[in-house]
Order: sequence, then C-alpha cells, then structure tokens
Amino acid sequence: MSSGSDAEANVSSLSDQLAAAGLKPIDAKTRAKFEAYLALLLRWNARTNLTAIRTPNEILRRHFVESVACAQALPAGIATLLDFGSGAGFPGIPIALCRPEISVTLAESQNKKTAFLQEAVRSLMLSAKVFAGRAENLNERFDCVVLRAVDRMEHAVASAAELVRIGGWLAVFTTKAELAMLEDSLNVWQRSETIPIAGSEQRLLVLALKSEAPV
Repeated sequence: MSSGSDAEANVSSLSDQLAAAGLKPIDAKTRAKFEAYLALLLRWNARTNLTAIRTPNEILRRHFVESVACAQALPAGIATLLDFGSGAGFPGIPIALCRPEISVTLAESQNKKTAFLQEAVRSLMLSAKVFAGRAENLNERFDCVVLRAVDRMEHAVASAAELVRIGGWLAVFTTKAELAMLEDSLNVWQRSETIPIAGSEQRLLVLALKSEAPV
C-alpha cells in the first residue's frame, strides 16, 4: 500500500482516536491537512529517519493525538509559539493546523529534519516558519514555548525560560518520573495545570505561566 493510501486509511480513524482521548473533534478541512501531513511524513520517513515511530497507526496515536491534545489545551490569546527542537514537526505543525490564529516557529538544527519541515510548511500551506538552528540562538520572545521529546530536557527547559515573554506560557511534554527533576527549572513559573496524556500512565503535559524574569 502506498504512503498516500496509508494516510487516507489511517487518518479516517483520527476522529475516533481523538474522541477516545476525550478531545474535541477536528473539522473535515483540518483532517484533510493531517492526511497530507501523514502521507508526507511516511514518504520521507521511508528514506530518512525522521521518527522512530514508523507505522501510521502509531504515528497517529503518539504524535498526532498528543499534539492535538496540546493544541486544544493551550490557553486562548497566544499569538506566537515556538516549537523548541521540532524534529518532524511535533507538536508545532499540528498546533499550526488546529490553531491557525497562532504564528508558529519550528526550530530544528538537524538539516534533514529542517528540509522536511520546510517542505511540510510549503505543501500544507501553513503560515508557520522554520528556524534552521538551535532554538537557544533565537533573539525573539514568544507567548508560548513548547518542548516535546528533546534531549537534555532539564537544560532545555531552562533555556526555554529565556525565550518566553513575561506572562507567557511554557508547555512541556514530560513523565511523572522526569517531572521531579524539572522542578528547579520551573521554579520561576506559576504552575497552572498538569494534564495526563490519554493512553499513558506516565506521560504528562505541563502548562506553566511565566510570572517573573528568571533568576
């Protein structure tokens, strides 16, 4: 079966998976964009290692559903968002699809992943932009910075603090075990909410509000 038909067959189940996770449905136009995104990801992943999760159903379950959950959990009023270490575009591209009012920046330092992100932004006609480099080198400040599956998470959270404006949000995908190690990095944040990830006993989404400048 081709990657295109794989995408069509599997994204048809995305609504069911979102419902099972207790998430709001997405409209037909957005679902079609997810179908195109999945087809592109499967095609590129066949020749380069964008994600270790390779089957369409697992990509939907782990990447798409978790990213949509983040998009729906983000507070209203966010105008700019940085996906810190975007990889294959999770969760930044699904956020751009589900929350088109947010201007998304996808920061990625690996060339092959940057090339994929640029192609995804072009083919999906997203208003998002790609920063080809380490997120720490950005000079901008954002209403929200999101981190998912980045290396050295404790260090990354501290670096992300520099990129969030006062009154902005940090969104971190983490685990119950890892959360304790992140407490020091989050000590300048006003904790808002810890959201369990559907289908996992350990994974969490932490939303925190930046209440003062880092010390």
